[in-house]
Amino acid sequence: MKQSHIIRAISVDGSAFIHAADTTAIATKARELHQTSKTMTAVLGRALTACALMSAQLKGKDNTMTLQFQGDGPGGMVVCVGDSHGNVKGYVGNPETELPPNAKNKLDVGGAVGQGTLHVIKDLGMNEPYHGMCPILTGEIAEDITEYYATSEQTPSACALGVRVNRDLTVKSAGGFLVQLLPGADPEIITKLEENLKNIGSVSQKIAEGMTPEQLIEQVFDGIPFDILDQSDISYTCNCSKEKYSRILATLNQKDLKSLIDENKPVETVCNFCNSKYVFEIDQLKKYVK
Repeated sequence: MKQSHIIRAISVDGSAFIHAADTTAIATKARELHQTSKTMTAVLGRALTACALMSAQLKGKDNTMTLQFQGDGPGGMVVCVGDSHGNVKGYVGNPETELPPNAKNKLDVGGAVGQGTLHVIKDLGMNEPYHGMCPILTGEIAEDITEYYATSEQTPSACALGVRVNRDLTVKSAGGFLVQLLPGADPEIITKLEENLKNIGSVSQKIAEGMTPEQLIEQVFDGIPFDILDQSDISYTCNCSKEKYSRILATLNQKDLKSLIDENKPVETVCNFCNSKYVFEIDQLKKYVK
């Protein structure tokens, strides 16, 4: 399977900026790790794609962004984390949740997510992370990202996401784009973009048919001169380690630590993002008791 990748472009006159990505490999890795149902593969795949498109806008190389959909749907909370390169990881609360098709005979992503709040947390290396939020508009992910930018960052945007799942539950295609207007955007460019966006159609189908992110950009910017800024490979990447969980255990209060030791059993920790397991023996736990 080809590597997931992302492309950034800007209109020549500086009116609009776009990220477009093929995230088929990322969605595939997520499905394999979390054994998601057909519907939850679409939920997580869309959220991971959105996270990649958004986090790739971060400026600092160590900056990270967390995307959280805290909805009341049966799929549970959706959490994705991305870095400034567009690499991502994520999980859903109830990966086995399956729902009947929605009224449009498509995977019921909105029903799985439900109503609630979308949180965007950016760690920009400052004392406190930036925390923006907005109500979940539809639970379909793309519309909610568009709403977030409009209400929390006052940035006119349009987001399109798609995940196509095969009958055997494998991922056929995944990807999307995020286009945003820049300050002082030319009204004629805005009108042309609006016309183009109405005619885009299904992003997942286009990727399944072989359309590249660059060709997606060409369709969004049809009739609008643009320059490709850069393109890079992205992946599903988890940076967990036993050392990281050691630091977490070291922060537990002494009462809880002693309680774990009194049980006289090794403690097993499991990473939510990649399911890696780390076992701590009693002697290791005793090192954290003061």
